Amino acid sequence: MPSLQIYACHKPSLWHNPAMRNFMQRAGGILLHPSALPGEHGIGDLGKQARTFVDFLTAAGQSIWQILPLGPTGYGNSPYNALSAFAGNPLLINLPQLVSCNDLKPEDLEGLETAPGPIDFERVSNMKSRLLAKACREFTNNASSERQQAFNNFCQQQAEWLDDFVLFMALREKFSGESWVTWPAELRNREVAALDHWRKECAESCYLYQYQQYIFAEQWTSLKNHANDKGVRIFGDIPIFVAFDSADVWANQQLFKLDEQGQPTVVAGVPPDYFSATGQRWGNPLYRWDRLIASNFHWWLRRINYQLEISDI
Repeated sequence: MPSLQIYACHKPSLWHNPAMRNFMQRAGGILLHPSALPGEHGIGDLGKQARTFVDFLTAAGQSIWQILPLGPTGYGNSPYNALSAFAGNPLLINLPQLVSCNDLKPEDLEGLETAPGPIDFERVSNMKSRLLAKACREFTNNASSERQQAFNNFCQQQAEWLDDFVLFMALREKFSGESWVTWPAELRNREVAALDHWRKECAESCYLYQYQQYIFAEQWTSLKNHANDKGVRIFGDIPIFVAFDSADVWANQQLFKLDEQGQPTVVAGVPPDYFSATGQRWGNPLYRWDRLIASNFHWWLRRINYQLEISDI
């Protein structure tokens, strides 16, 4: 059982920094995760309703949309328990836009409308997984050369995180959703021969996950551009910890406090407070800061730079 390490987060005001005072001009906005928008297919997404929300912010004199993390969620469907610190959640992909770009047909969406109410994540996941797989096949067979080239460019530009993520997802699917720490030792330990073998074995699944990330990035960029054109800045989120069962930890085990079997030796949490008389045990593995320093914080800099690509603040 890993021990619990407590961190108290006392943040000095950003306003003490003159550069931040100049950058963060007084402004108003709203915090809303895109999944909480009205959604005709069971969940808020990056389509028409998101643009309507941006237009509402502008009309109300607001200039910031705080979004929370946008990553693909694991157990509990929390944006703070993401399977990747870099990837986008495919459940947020807008299906009508896939019709507009000819990856789906209008009849593919018939009968899928859902009445307003709480998100049924299992239903939405099953439905969107099926349609995204169909859209991927259509894209592979019939997409224009321009879109194919844009896809290839995206995969090359994001390869440093994307290649590990898509293999992680394909293997997670192969092993029935089990945590990477339970996978065969050669995969858990990322032996080169095993990784090469399974990249070939899971090539079709890897391609599907690449397609999903390409579409997410395409739709998110379009939405962000709309927001910026309307004078709305996107306020992103970089949680200090990442989920243990994530592509980030699996692909960068040397940066986390893990034992020889990949299990965390210490995990994050908070002391007793008014939320919980016994404190909270989050379960996130802690960093090996000595190794992050030795790498000149390469992983953290990649993560921050990526977030600055998809948000304004």
